[in-house]
Amino acid sequence: MSELTADYDQLLGDDIPLLDLRAPVEFIEGAYPHANNLPLMSDEERALVGTCYKQQGQAAAIELGHQLVAGELREQRLQGWLNWLEQHPTGVIYCFRGGLRSQTVQQWLSDAGRPVTRVEGGYKALRRHLLQEIETGFEQPGFVLSGLTGSGKTDWLARTPLALDLEGCAHHRGSSFGHWGEPQPTPIDFENRLAIARLKQRRAGIGSWLVEDESAMIGRCPLPKSLYLRMQRTPILLLEVPFEQRVRQIQHDYVDVMQGHFNDDMERLEAYLQDSLKRLYKRLGDRDWRRLSQQMTDAIHQQQQGFGSDGHQEWIAELLGRYYDPIYRRHQVDKEDRIIKRGEADELAEWLANRPESQTAS
Repeated sequence: MSELTADYDQLLGDDIPLLDLRAPVEFIEGAYPHANNLPLMSDEERALVGTCYKQQGQAAAIELGHQLVAGELREQRLQGWLNWLEQHPTGVIYCFRGGLRSQTVQQWLSDAGRPVTRVEGGYKALRRHLLQEIETGFEQPGFVLSGLTGSGKTDWLARTPLALDLEGCAHHRGSSFGHWGEPQPTPIDFENRLAIARLKQRRAGIGSWLVEDESAMIGRCPLPKSLYLRMQRTPILLLEVPFEQRVRQIQHDYVDVMQGHFNDDMERLEAYLQDSLKRLYKRLGDRDWRRLSQQMTDAIHQQQQGFGSDGHQEWIAELLGRYYDPIYRRHQVDKEDRIIKRGEADELAEWLANRPESQTAS
């Protein structure tokens, strides 16, 4: 690469290692999946320079920045960048707007015998590129996958290259039980992940797209408004799965998988399940919530005694039949005219694979 690059498709689509020179507070608000943060200035130093810029102008701010990051501190940070570039020889650097911070670091690295490419326009230009991807990348025809809770929609999505995993990008399964026990990405990071996934699809010649039917929020991550509105007009594929199979799917996803996720810590598993059920307290009512909560506790105790996780099927079946299914069917009434294909997993997969939209452009 040259000293300056504006090939944002390549940077984001090829997972080029990115060295983010912004302050930590900026990085936390929003970043890119393959970016590492080794800032030129700390949060405190950035704040001091910013105040100086407002009060005394650019020249004074630049001078203060050089005073703050000088001597041994400058050498420590320079060595950190050199170490990172040794591990990521194709890496590029950027700051917020591709301005003074990244230019300064680029010059210091060059003086140290390690030329490096920086991103023209910096973080802001990359972010603008991804927002444009969200606005225009879904203009081609797509599909929405729908189905009752526990139908295994997320697993089915992996069967087609058209699929974009919204819940994977949001690190949340989209239901009261959908949180993983860890923080979700920031809304900006969620948008960035989604846009990059779509960018990679289009670069691979995949024009059409398919997403799971979601509400406007996936946990704490809002879907981009333009995509959400487009999803409300998009043809639906309806995945049909027997009730008993759905119960086992929920048991697998929210009990067995989460038990492994918590390293067989049954106290954490019970806390996760009970916390998820508590989110439904107002809708279930006190009596039903208490009964289901007790069933859940009994099932955990059975597991601790070595009887496996099948005891959870009692509360899962009741929650599906009395809560989730009625809600889904009420919402599905307004979507019936958009359903273009319904069937079991293999039937839907075969139908979609034979559609012209599924053919990759050469």
